[in-house]
Amino acid sequence: MQVFPITKGLVFCALSLSISFSSCQSDAQREKEQIKIKEKKIGKKLDFTPILGIRYHEVKRRFSTGLSFNEMGFMQEPTWIIQFKSNDTVMAWSPQKLRMQPFFLIFDHGNVYNFAKEYFRIKKITKDSLLFQRLQLKGKEILSDISSDVNIVYYSEDYINNILKTTPTLLQRPTPADTSYIKGLIAKSNSDPLNPKMAFAGRQPAVFTPLSPIAHVKKISTVNKLIGRTASYDYLFPEYHLQIDKAYQDFAYEISAVIDQKGGIHLTELYYIQPEFLKARKKTVQGILDVYIRNLFKVTPGKTLGIPHSCEVKLVLVGKK
Repeated sequence: MQVFPITKGLVFCALSLSISFSSCQSDAQREKEQIKIKEKKIGKKLDFTPILGIRYHEVKRRFSTGLSFNEMGFMQEPTWIIQFKSNDTVMAWSPQKLRMQPFFLIFDHGNVYNFAKEYFRIKKITKDSLLFQRLQLKGKEILSDISSDVNIVYYSEDYINNILKTTPTLLQRPTPADTSYIKGLIAKSNSDPLNPKMAFAGRQPAVFTPLSPIAHVKKISTVNKLIGRTASYDYLFPEYHLQIDKAYQDFAYEISAVIDQKGGIHLTELYYIQPEFLKARKKTVQGILDVYIRNLFKVTPGKTLGIPHSCEVKLVLVGKK
């Protein structure tokens, strides 16, 4: 029998392969450890594979109270339609383009995800329903106020059509509890209509309709996503620029006022006036509201569930002589 001698080259190759294999094992082990540390720190990504392709309709938005409204009149209507296309892509209905549109699904931490420029904490996923908490951020911090106290419920089309045998529109309507709550707020505000503390934002904000060519109105939007101001601010804190041409003199005032359930306007705050002139100027501004605004504009008070009530507005009043 012939015996082949083991050369130094073969020994070196064997050792190299052994070291290389050991190194690969070490790298893989380190990577696994790093993944475990990262998951322990920020949480593990959810697996959306079981619900891929299922279309869900948003049917409820509720505060932690179980109501759609809070004491400020704040409400977010359920409107979204979504469908998970993959573990990193969500399709969402675009009312502007009238079609489903893809958005990256970005994992942040815990069960917090971002898609369509919104942040959500995903609380529950099943083939029949989803439960999200909508989050409002300022910088990288999740706000703990009412803007993050909104729970969103989605039902699948199959569950709506074949189990509940109804429609998304019917499921999205305010509940009897919502109606009872709003009627209670309206009763309080109407019992003390000039009190800004009793007034609350109308789901349909007040409307100023010019009745003359010399009267002009512009609704001011305060939406600024950089500081966390969403479209909801435009009905929670409505602002209007009202201009009167051919006024008795030039004037410019910035005020807050309560519009009562009959459309009457009552001054509550007058800004940027020296204290010694405040009393006289308040009388002047109330006169502008009673004469110019009431006669040159049709004032429709804010409404919630179709019922008018007192609400507070901010006005910029401008007169051009």
